[in-house]
Amino acid sequence: MLTYLKRLISNSEISLITYAEYMEAVLYHPELGYYMRHKQKIGTKGDFITTSNISDIYGRMMAKWFANVCSENELEPIFCEIGAGNGRFAHAFLQEWEESVKSPLQYIIVESSPYHLSLQNELIKPHFSITQIDTLDQLEPFEGVVFSNELFDAMPVHVIEKENNHLYEVMVGMKNETLYEEKVPLTNPSILTFLEESGLVLKEKQRIEVPLSMEVLIQSISRVLKRGLVITADYGYTNEDWQHPSRLKGSLRGYYQHQMIHDVLEYPGEMDITTHIHFDWFIQKGNQEGLLFHSKLRQDEFLLKAGILKELENHYDPNPFSEVSKRNRAIRSLIMPSGISSFFHIVIQQKGIKGNLFQQ
Repeated sequence: MLTYLKRLISNSEISLITYAEYMEAVLYHPELGYYMRHKQKIGTKGDFITTSNISDIYGRMMAKWFANVCSENELEPIFCEIGAGNGRFAHAFLQEWEESVKSPLQYIIVESSPYHLSLQNELIKPHFSITQIDTLDQLEPFEGVVFSNELFDAMPVHVIEKENNHLYEVMVGMKNETLYEEKVPLTNPSILTFLEESGLVLKEKQRIEVPLSMEVLIQSISRVLKRGLVITADYGYTNEDWQHPSRLKGSLRGYYQHQMIHDVLEYPGEMDITTHIHFDWFIQKGNQEGLLFHSKLRQDEFLLKAGILKELENHYDPNPFSEVSKRNRAIRSLIMPSGISSFFHIVIQQKGIKGNLFQQ
């Protein structure tokens, strides 16, 4: 990866590349990128963990909720997941659908990683029928749901910083096989437009990430979704959150063997890199593209509204070592105030849907 980065940087006009170009290379290079390589990334032997890998209850609850949404809104049962990782969410969703819904379903996975495709095939395809495609553009406009779990936080971002009342873009260079940062005056008109549209005003010495690629994906989702919902599960900040003194250094960071790494120039191609998404701008861009904002809920709030407490009520077992008790503990871990769900939000956007999304 260092050899590739050295060539990429030396071939650039100013011998520097943007952080967006750096992230695109180290995360998504077809052979060398972190997400594309045949390496376990999720779970105890990987670098990070997701909600769907704690328990199958997340995928199962989403299946039950989606079935109710389809029934209440006469929506086609087509569920499209972008970036399905190891396939555990999809497997749990499909299991629940087969066991309790028992009606036709089309499940589509948009996945570009050969490694993740192989994991999905191994886990899902022996039991369930799915459609796998490389990009959203391969889809005809459809009715249904577009779902993603921790997708937008892994998209390449530009990094800017305010210093002496001037705005700079933070670039990446290389000297003696070592990567380093260098600030150059901000000239990218798309970044300036982002700042104007978002209403964000940086404080002195504040650094922030600019997710230009997020707008492109929102536009792609809107193009293929004729009628339905966009469900985005991720972590992020509102404009008010970004103004908090603790956010002065931005949110860009890496995860390597379950350790948070503040310098994302370490372990290129070997480490997950992530940022908090801009919720206000995400919602604003969705509205502009016809994906109208419905609600933003903490993940535990969403699960409660979707009826997760009924799972506890219907499945009680006094034996603490039984599978039922293990499942109940997993449910509690998803809805406890200090649990993993409290760190995530679920943004719901709608297109041509005006009915009820949650049972009263």
